[in-house]
Amino acid sequence: MSEEERLVEQLFAGEKLTDKQKKIILAAIESFSEKGYSATSTSEIAKKAGVAEGTIFRHYKTKKELLLSIIGPFMTKLIAPYIVKDFHKVLDQKYDHVEDFLRATMENRRNVVKRLLPVIKILLQEIPFHPELREQFLNHIAKDTFDRVTKLIKSYQEKGQIIDIPPASVARLAVTSLLGFLFSRYVLFPELEWDDEAEAERTIQFILHGLGKTE
Repeated sequence: MSEEERLVEQLFAGEKLTDKQKKIILAAIESFSEKGYSATSTSEIAKKAGVAEGTIFRHYKTKKELLLSIIGPFMTKLIAPYIVKDFHKVLDQKYDHVEDFLRATMENRRNVVKRLLPVIKILLQEIPFHPELREQFLNHIAKDTFDRVTKLIKSYQEKGQIIDIPPASVARLAVTSLLGFLFSRYVLFPELEWDDEAEAERTIQFILHGLGKTE
């Protein structure tokens, strides 16, 4: 069983999908991930799935309904209970230095992105264009996690390890840098020759030099 097939099994566990539906979903994930939602036609998905285009519309009224049928379960079955919970393992640890926390965060998020890359690519590409996806993302990921990160940042500020600017701004700048590296590495330029460890460390040092408190 391929990684994509395992992913579909996770997303639709307990649902009785026909073999044709599974093929459609697998083809849609691959196509949306590679080309983006807008640039992918239902005829392309049908061809890749080995079914007639009309078969897609018997199960999904529109291409957008097909997209949401993939992202919806991803949000509720993987992001909320798995991805967020997995990151909270990092947040539950005590790190004396902010640098150690950043390294643990980077490693945790890299592992998640590598495991779930096809659907994560779709999510990152389509969130700006679909308000319902953005709302789901905020509800399942951003609110609780962002609050916890902000509180942790305050503790590092109290230790004098981070400059005294609003914790929400620190969180935004740090998260943007970390996600920027992961987005470049796995979505924008995966074909480049990357030294993953070195680039991850450079990203962390970039954050620290911008936020670290000088003596």
